[in-house]
Amino acid sequence: MAEHEHVRVAVVGSGFGGLGAAVRLRREGITDFVVLERAGSVGGTWRDNSYPGCACDVPSHLYSFSFAPNPDWPRTFSGQEHIRAYLEHVADTFGLRPHIRLDSEVKRMTWDGERLRWRIETTGGDLTADVVVSATGPLSDPKIPDIPGLDSFPGKVFHSARWDHDHDLTGKRVAMIGTGASAIQIVPSIQPRVGRLTLFQRTPAWVMPRVDRPISGAERWLHRQVPLTTQLRRGLLWGIRELQVQAFTKHPDELGFVEKLAKRNMARAIKDPELRAKLTPDYRIGCKRILLSSAYYPALAQPNVDVVAGGLSEVRGSTLVAADGTEAEVDAIVFGTGFHVTDMPIAERVVGADGRTLAETWTNGMEALRGASAAGFPNWMTIIGPNTGLGNSSMILMIESQLNYMADYLRQLRVLGGRAALDARPSAVHAWNRRVQERMERTVWNTGGCTSWYLDENGRNTTVWPGTTSEFRRATRRVDLAEYRVLRAGEATHDARADADTAGEGAGAVEHAGAASDAAPGPDAAPGPDAAPGPDGAPGPDGARASRGAQSGAGSAQSGAGSAQSGAEVGA
Repeated sequence: MAEHEHVRVAVVGSGFGGLGAAVRLRREGITDFVVLERAGSVGGTWRDNSYPGCACDVPSHLYSFSFAPNPDWPRTFSGQEHIRAYLEHVADTFGLRPHIRLDSEVKRMTWDGERLRWRIETTGGDLTADVVVSATGPLSDPKIPDIPGLDSFPGKVFHSARWDHDHDLTGKRVAMIGTGASAIQIVPSIQPRVGRLTLFQRTPAWVMPRVDRPISGAERWLHRQVPLTTQLRRGLLWGIRELQVQAFTKHPDELGFVEKLAKRNMARAIKDPELRAKLTPDYRIGCKRILLSSAYYPALAQPNVDVVAGGLSEVRGSTLVAADGTEAEVDAIVFGTGFHVTDMPIAERVVGADGRTLAETWTNGMEALRGASAAGFPNWMTIIGPNTGLGNSSMILMIESQLNYMADYLRQLRVLGGRAALDARPSAVHAWNRRVQERMERTVWNTGGCTSWYLDENGRNTTVWPGTTSEFRRATRRVDLAEYRVLRAGEATHDARADADTAGEGAGAVEHAGAASDAAPGPDAAPGPDAAPGPDGAPGPDGARASRGAQSGAGSAQSGAGSAQSGAEVGA
């Protein structure tokens, strides 16, 4: 990498978000970009997580890009190795390799207000970029709790996302810490070969059967020969999950029937009443992510497994002590304790217009306009940002919606011309997030009676989107310049701490859009298989409207008198 290379766009991360952004940039005719990846290969969380049994809990044909369907998925729920191979295939098929900079971890990104560009320091060299697209994702930095005495443990310790394949667990006494999505896959995978397995369970999870099976050769042949069948399969999987959303977001009491099914699933495998009591949650199903496994409960019923109904509180040599006082002697500790989701480490490395880091700006909780733009951080966008997560469907749908927003963002900059930057107005950011939080109040994630990784340290849900993927797609279809300040080279530097847009047009735009958020999504909003941009990269009708909106709104946005482009857009 050149010492002071300059690019139009710098993408950070090469998982689904980063590679998707790269494909979309090329389809928009932008080739002056790089993808900065800290590791030695692409794949993101599907590269990092290679623990035994690692697989996706979203059906394969929905957990893939609409513009890169895979007719050859081997199973209805794909394993880690197949998903990682798919991402490598995407990088090759769309010619992304020349843009990817491996072993280039971002150390610092600093906004240069005079030159309207980002100065980026990486382990592979420094560069500058007009626009930064941060696609590091929320599941990239493992989180290990601060346990007294852990440093003195004489055995092996590792996190599920950093699995040590060189360490043989055969015949060993192993402690599994956590009962999340990783743990329920690890437990049945290692239980047959370990000497003893002790599961430290702070909170039990609701677990439903995972109806997984091989996809037959005939099905794959049909998908290859008749691509429409792949689209129909994807559309059906998507539609079912869209219909489920209201139970999570508006009518949590309707999930009671699902709880009964989950209890029956447990009862079939767990015959011991005492163990069943330990494994039965005391919160509404859906409050934490519903987990899928047909092997977890049978593994827990095996004679070499102990379930401790308490989180790990202390380590004394090779003895682990639970919160309820239970002790266990172990040779190895595996942490399945999640990631830094609401306190993403990348935020500490991004320095905005006023000299503060993004982490400092987000001291009271993450918030971003339409899940993408933070006030005071011009020309910086995030993929899978605040309140873009899902509780029951595929994140690829949300990623593709954010790629639509990214594409229009870049079109708006092109229409504005010259050296320009867009900085989200604080009033627009706050109004958008106020509406999101208002809708969040009645969701199962806030009312279900649990403490989950969806909530930050203040108890605020800054992770999940409280609506359908259709609503989010409509809300991110195009950029509304009234929600941004247009910065020009040579003009006064914008102080992100002061909301100068006293007219409040940004807030009005979001509030007006938000008023329509509960409307039924129209058929054109469905992120089905035909939602991908055309192969020639043309923006299509929506993009054309966005460009015309940018042309008509550019002057008014610069003067601070912009107006909302479309009150019909669905807000948070």
